[in-house]
Amino acid sequence: MSLQYTGSSTFYTELAEISLPVSADFIGDSRVARVTYSVRDHDRNIKRYLTKTFDNQCTTSHDSSEIKAFATSPSKSRQAILREVANSKRFVEIWAGTQLEASLDVSNYHQAFLTDDFLYSLSFSPSETSLLYTAEASINTDDDPYNKFRYTPHFGDTCRAKKRPTIFLFSWTGSPSFTRAAKQDSTLFALQPTTESPILFAQATFATEDTIFATGHEQTKDGRILGAKGCFNRPMGIWQLTLSKDSLGSPSASRLTPQNRSCRSPRVLFHNDQPIKLFWFSNPIGGPHASCVSLESRDLLTGTNTVLVRTVFEPTPSNNFPGLYTEYNMPTSPFLRRGDSIYIVLQSIWRSRTTVLFIDTQSGEITDATKLGDGPLYSWTLHAADNKSQFICSRSTPTTPWEVLLGSFDQHDTLEWKVLDKSSLSSTIKEALNDLTPSIIPITARAPVETLLIQSKKASTCGGPKPVCVTILHGGPHATSTTSFFSAIVALALEGYTLNIPNYTGSMGFGQTYIQKLLGHCGSMDVEDVTESVRELIRRGVSEEGRQVVMGGSHGGFIAAHLIGQHPTLFNAASLRNPVISAGEFAAGTDIPDWVYSEFGVSSTDSDSDSYTSPTSNLLTSLTPTLPLMTPKTYNTLFTASPIAHVDNITAPVLILIGEDDLRVVPGQGIGFYHAIKGRGEVRTGAEKETKKGTVEVLSFPGESHGIDGVEAARVSFEATRDWFKAFGEGG
Repeated sequence: MSLQYTGSSTFYTELAEISLPVSADFIGDSRVARVTYSVRDHDRNIKRYLTKTFDNQCTTSHDSSEIKAFATSPSKSRQAILREVANSKRFVEIWAGTQLEASLDVSNYHQAFLTDDFLYSLSFSPSETSLLYTAEASINTDDDPYNKFRYTPHFGDTCRAKKRPTIFLFSWTGSPSFTRAAKQDSTLFALQPTTESPILFAQATFATEDTIFATGHEQTKDGRILGAKGCFNRPMGIWQLTLSKDSLGSPSASRLTPQNRSCRSPRVLFHNDQPIKLFWFSNPIGGPHASCVSLESRDLLTGTNTVLVRTVFEPTPSNNFPGLYTEYNMPTSPFLRRGDSIYIVLQSIWRSRTTVLFIDTQSGEITDATKLGDGPLYSWTLHAADNKSQFICSRSTPTTPWEVLLGSFDQHDTLEWKVLDKSSLSSTIKEALNDLTPSIIPITARAPVETLLIQSKKASTCGGPKPVCVTILHGGPHATSTTSFFSAIVALALEGYTLNIPNYTGSMGFGQTYIQKLLGHCGSMDVEDVTESVRELIRRGVSEEGRQVVMGGSHGGFIAAHLIGQHPTLFNAASLRNPVISAGEFAAGTDIPDWVYSEFGVSSTDSDSDSYTSPTSNLLTSLTPTLPLMTPKTYNTLFTASPIAHVDNITAPVLILIGEDDLRVVPGQGIGFYHAIKGRGEVRTGAEKETKKGTVEVLSFPGESHGIDGVEAARVSFEATRDWFKAFGEGG
C-alpha cells in the first residue's frame, strides 16, 4: 500500500494559523508594549508578520512583513527599522515619534540584513546619533573575477548565504533647519577590526560612543565555520572594539573571554548613563552541542571577569534548580530594577517546561518567577524587559494556545500579571481542545527521564481498544520537548491519537550530568529510555501493545529508526524527518561534523582506535581545532551505533520526509535508508497473518532545510504522517 491522501486537516490548518508571538519591546517611555507575531498564510503559502501595540486606551495592529528588525533607543524616543521592500531594496530608517529623522537606501552598500539569533545586531549609541547593525558584505569582483567563485565557508543549515557577516555603523546629523537629516549628513561604514587571525564579528552593542562589545566567530584550524544553529559550543568569544575618529572603519579589537569558552550575547548594564557591567552567556567549546549555560560578567571599571551562575551538574533535594538552559541570546535589554537590586530576567528550561527566572546581578541568586504549581502546565517565553520594572512574556500549555502577558512590580515589590492578548479560536477547536488532558509522567526505571502525555478524556474512558499511541521524539539529542503549545502535535491528538513525548537522557533541563551521560551511548541509552516510556504507558493502561507508532526528526529520527530495527514488533509504523541513519557517513556532508565524534564518544586524539573520549573532553579546543579523519575502525564503531546496522530487522512501514536543502543531515541519509528498506522487501507468512516487509515511501521537499518548516511543506508533512498512521497504525 502506498501513501494515500485522505483530505486536508481542518484541525491542523486552524491551529497552524494561530498568530505566534515572536518578539516584543517597549516604546514611548515604556507606556506602550509592542508585540510582533508570525502568521502562517496557507492561501499565499508564506509566513507573514503582524505587529500589535498595546496601551491603556486601545490596541492597534499592522502588517510588518517588510520590517526585518526594529529597536527602540535608550531614551525610548527613537526607533530604528531595517526594512526590505520589493525587489530587495533595503533601507535603514530612524524614527523620532512619527517623524522620519534619517533614512538611507543601503541596497548598494551590502547584501541582506542579518537578523538571526547568532549574527543579529541593532544598537543605538548613547547619543542616539549612530546605529550598529549586521549585514552580509557584498563581494568585490571588479579587480578579481575569481572572488565570485572562491570557496567561503558559511554558517550552516538555513544559512547557506551567510558567509561574510559585517557590522555596519550608520551615523546621521540633524539640521536645525530641517527635521530630517539630509543624505550628505549621513554616513555608513563597514567595521573591519584588526585581528591576528580572521574573526567574523556580530552581535554588536554600544557601551559608549567609541566602545563596542561584540561576538567574534572563529574558523577552525582547517578553515571551517561550524554550523551555528542550535549549537552553543562554537569557537567564539566576546570582544571589545574601540573606534577611532581617525579611522572609524578600522577599530582596534581585544578579546575579553578565554579561548576555551564559547561566549555570546553581550549585554551592557548602565548606571546613571554610564556602562558599569557587561554580561554574556558561556559554554565550553566542543563536547555536546548544547549544555548547561553559565552566566558571566565583567566589571567595566576594574576589568575583572566573574562567573555569576555556574554549571549545575545535578539538582539537589534542597535546591532542585537544574542549571540554566536558555535561548541562544538574552533579551536585548534583560534588566529589571526592584528596590535597590538589579536583576537579569531570562527564560530557561526546567525539566519538561520553560520558566521565567530573575537573577540578581550582584549575588547570582535565582528566583523562579513562574513556578509550576497545581494549575496548568504552563511553559513561558520571555520577549522583552523595559530596564525598569516591566517585562513581556507569552505562555501556553500543551493544549492551550499562546497568550501574551505584561509582568510588572508594584510599589510593594509584588509581581502582577496583565493579559494583553489571547489567541482567537473557533468554537469547534475550543471544544476539541477541552477534551484533551496533558500530564507529565515520570519514568522511574530510567530516572530522571519523564514523558509528556496528551490524551483524550472521552477516548480514555470509553470501552474498546485504546487509541493508537504516537511516540514523538525530539532531536538534538540535547534539546527538550516542553509543555508549550505546538500546533502539529496538538492536531495529531485531535485526530484521535494518544501522544507519548519523552525527554530521554541527554535532554536539557535536568542537569549537566544527564547531558554528559548520553555521550558515547547514542543508539542504546536513548533508545532504551524511549522503549521504557512506551512500556510504562502500557503498564498504566494508557495505551496497549499492538497499537503503537513512532515519529521523530533528526536525532529523533535516529532513535525512531533504531526502535523499529531493535524492537521490530513494538511499533506498527514510523515517520522519520531528515533522520540520521549512518553516523559513519554523517560527518562527510553535514555542517556539524564535530557532532558525530562528540556524541558517539569517538576519540579525537586517536581516531584509529575504538577508544572513547571522557564525557567532559572537548573535541574543538584551541589545542585540537582540526577534526580527525574517518578511519575504518572509527567507521565500524559508528556503524554499529547506527540504525542502518539493524535494517534487516525492520518490518514496520516507514515514511521518510526529506528537506532537499538540508545541510545538517544531508538528504542521502534518508534516501539511503529508503533504498536499504525497499531492497529488503519481501512477504512473510506467519501463523496468523501475512506481513509485507519493505513498505517505505519518501516525500522530498525542494527548498526545505532541516526543519521542513515552510508553510506548505509543514502542512503536507503533517497530513502525510497522519495518513501513514491511519493506514498502518492499527497493524494488520
